[in-house]
Amino acid sequence: MVAIRKDIGELLLEKQIITPEQLAQAREAQKASPGDIGKIITDLGYATAKQVMQARALQLNIPFVDLTVHNVDPTAVAIVPENIIRRHRVIPVMKKGNRLIVAMSDTHNLVVLDDLRSATRGLQVIPALAMPEAIEEAIVKNFCADDQEVEDGEAEDPQMADVRAAIESYRAREELEDEDPDAVAQVAEQAPIIRVANTIIQQSIRVGASDIHIEPDRMQVRIRYRIDGVLHEEMTVPKYIQGPLISRFKIMADMNIAERRIPQDGRIPVRLDGKDYDLRVNCLPTIHGEKICCRILDKGSVLIGLTKLGFSPDSLTLLEDLIVQPNGMFLTTGPTGSGKTTTNYSVLNKINSVEKNIITIEDPVEYQLAGISQVQVHTKAGLTFGSALRAFLRQDPDIIMVGEMRDLETAEIAVEAALTGHLVLSTLHTNNAPSAVIRLMDMGVAPYLISATVIAVLAQRLARKVCPNCKEEYQVKASELRTLGYEPKDRDEMVTLARGRGCELCRHTGLKGRLGIYELLCMNEEIGDLVSRSAPVSEIRAAARAAGMKELRDDGLEKVLAGVTTIDEVKKVVFTAGS
Repeated sequence: MVAIRKDIGELLLEKQIITPEQLAQAREAQKASPGDIGKIITDLGYATAKQVMQARALQLNIPFVDLTVHNVDPTAVAIVPENIIRRHRVIPVMKKGNRLIVAMSDTHNLVVLDDLRSATRGLQVIPALAMPEAIEEAIVKNFCADDQEVEDGEAEDPQMADVRAAIESYRAREELEDEDPDAVAQVAEQAPIIRVANTIIQQSIRVGASDIHIEPDRMQVRIRYRIDGVLHEEMTVPKYIQGPLISRFKIMADMNIAERRIPQDGRIPVRLDGKDYDLRVNCLPTIHGEKICCRILDKGSVLIGLTKLGFSPDSLTLLEDLIVQPNGMFLTTGPTGSGKTTTNYSVLNKINSVEKNIITIEDPVEYQLAGISQVQVHTKAGLTFGSALRAFLRQDPDIIMVGEMRDLETAEIAVEAALTGHLVLSTLHTNNAPSAVIRLMDMGVAPYLISATVIAVLAQRLARKVCPNCKEEYQVKASELRTLGYEPKDRDEMVTLARGRGCELCRHTGLKGRLGIYELLCMNEEIGDLVSRSAPVSEIRAAARAAGMKELRDDGLEKVLAGVTTIDEVKKVVFTAGS
């Protein structure tokens, strides 16, 4: 039989810390206002926070460490990087053989344990519960010289200092989530909350994040950054910070802070270290409060040029020839977040000149490019992709970019533009390049029009690169590359690849930055004939390969052999169900 785990109240009762009457009163309070029974017992004064934490350790069958009487072993502290200790508010206590005992106040956070296991390289991490204030004192004691509040940019981990300052300022306050909006707005304008919000934004930009997630939970608020396509938990803040923090972001994004029932959109312009950024902010009501997601747009990132996106020399030469064609349709395909927008903007930046009239229709306009007329979709006002494209044809354009080809109306007008002497750039959501023409047929575009207008289709993915700071070479059996299409010369052939050991620069992942993996299909007479006859995608793919098209896995294999990325990264982004 499976043992039923006792709750905190029952354990405290068994230890005779509380009486049956007190437990009954705590249960009634929990029914009236749902929450953690341990916190309710503490708030009622029936037990101390330390007694509740000890009962929680007993419930979870893990040790409790009293850091006020137990000395922390400095050699154990030295095993874990300081930034991880500060970020997650944990402290290593002692090392026994291959086991490292780490004190923390929340053992349910799997990201903390994963980071610790990754940083300790093979050691078995044993979580132990400890009081949060005792952990803070231990961190200060072990890193006292670096834990003082300093000017912006000087502290190694300034966001935690600002969060702690806000916590101190509001330690005695109750949750603000359900207070009057005017009161919440007033708190949101106070200095500590402003510093926390600003630091979250600044830190996200400096670590290269593409998105910020502020996510309310039942007991706390989680702050996560998406870096190189992967979410990382940066910190958690107490629940009573939630109201002012969310309101601060809504105020900066010019949203209605009194409206909490429907999603809202806004933007926050940011200038940091001499560069301009644009934060696209969305607020979404959840069962635990409003969730904020900020997409960080670096206005300079689209000007890096085609040469830095990861194209092979042959593909780059071919692409540069295609984008100077006087007419036709050039399509970029791939899933959300695969870099299609960056590629299209880089193409526009490459071909932009005073002699060309370039107009775009986007939803939304993510980056503003000088010398280009950019139009944003406004569906409620009747400005759709289709209606904008009709107007574009009366604006004497040379080049048109359609943010996304979503329906038959948009596709037909784009085809008409391509047939009447315009170069049209657009995007589709397909797994590979040959599937793009099938997708257009599914939308209702006549096959003969597709073969007459589409000049090329570029499919792409983004894969993380090996960190240059901790890069090391290693030998692997060539047979492990078979899934990427590599054919070993013999059974024992070895190849030299690269990987990252893990360092501070890459957050101990061994991967830093991203590059594109591409598949470029160029329309020729044979492929055009297959498209006109509505041939299956397998035949179109075979003809494209015969004409020299490298598939996504081929380009990925080249980048693995060149030591730029890893086998696992290519497999993760290239192989999808049914591909």
